[in-house]
Amino acid sequence: MLPLVSVLLEMVSRRVWVAAAAATALMVMARLSSFADGEKAVPCYYIFGDSLADSGNNNMLQTVAKVDYSPYGVDFPRGPTGRFTNGRNIVDFFGPTANLSFTFFASPAEYLGFECPIPPFATATDVDTLTGVNYASGSAGILQQTGAQLGQRIPLDVQLDNHGVSVSALAKITGAAAASRHLGQCLYTLGAGNNDFLNNYFRPEFYPTSRTYTVKRFTALLANRYAQQLQRLYGLGARKIGVFALGQIGCVPFAIRRYGNNGSASGCAEALNDAAALFNVRLKSAINRLQAKLTDAQFVYIGSGSDMLMMVRQKNSTTVTELKALEVVDCACCTVEVSSGQCVPDKAPCPDRSSYVFWDWFHPTEALNSVTAAAAFEAVRPLVAHSSSVGESSMLRLAAAVQAM
Repeated sequence: MLPLVSVLLEMVSRRVWVAAAAATALMVMARLSSFADGEKAVPCYYIFGDSLADSGNNNMLQTVAKVDYSPYGVDFPRGPTGRFTNGRNIVDFFGPTANLSFTFFASPAEYLGFECPIPPFATATDVDTLTGVNYASGSAGILQQTGAQLGQRIPLDVQLDNHGVSVSALAKITGAAAASRHLGQCLYTLGAGNNDFLNNYFRPEFYPTSRTYTVKRFTALLANRYAQQLQRLYGLGARKIGVFALGQIGCVPFAIRRYGNNGSASGCAEALNDAAALFNVRLKSAINRLQAKLTDAQFVYIGSGSDMLMMVRQKNSTTVTELKALEVVDCACCTVEVSSGQCVPDKAPCPDRSSYVFWDWFHPTEALNSVTAAAAFEAVRPLVAHSSSVGESSMLRLAAAVQAM
């Protein structure tokens, strides 16, 4: 009897495997078909970074830095999702078709055309890896220890680990060769470093870095580490990589309240802005070196949105209509908990959110995100300008690989 039972179990096991494989193949084909029917600029989009891009990865972590409650998401179709703003964040504008025009540009920003926001890694399925995953995590940084005082977070190194998991899942679905070709056509954006200053270097009560390094040495260390992480991403198959510069971190309400502005003309904590500016110089140089070394990839420094806060504060000298509408520059739209700088749960926010720059003490409103995204996408445009037909052929190759399973 035992041999017969063994044979029967093996037959059942094979049928279950075949059924599961068939179901996966159907889901994959449906995803590929949705790409063919649309007009996506790239076949997939992978996102790395901090709370400016987090779309829910921190929701299940033990951390102060999570916002899966109202009034966060008050203007987002799905309500509170873990996004650190009232509506869409910057990378949300990159993903789904927005059909928005901005007077700052000669032509509307050409967004990527995905029907839905890119899902967070925390809830993404293996099939989701075909079209993209968001790995960003609030309070995370380039350095492993950054943000530790707030609790659990997913540092950039771990985000890359998670992307490795996604790459392996994709290879199992399509085969290694097809997955490699596919990944080479995807867009990757990274936005890290904010917390390495706000929740590390300039928080001496928690971290020794400001006593160990001068600003010059710290920014050099940070840029070098970031370059290593970008090269690791390249090793995982990325070939179209956009890297966000740091903005004026000294102009966020938290920084002004904590460090003061010392009478600066900008009204901001200029020590933090100066550190961010020096890091940006080093980051741009590091990206140029990577481009010279890894010639089959495209690296883009996304610096066009980094001065947006200063443009808002000097709106009398700008012609950007959307920036002129942002009248409240140093107060949060929501009622803020002083200890965290985040919104008090379930408290009604300001009614005119389109006139506020900041949602809480750290994060911009959807109104500012929309303008920043448009400016940033101009820098990313070279990575996607000629990708539509290539992306479609990538999807067709994947479809053939899946059909051959």
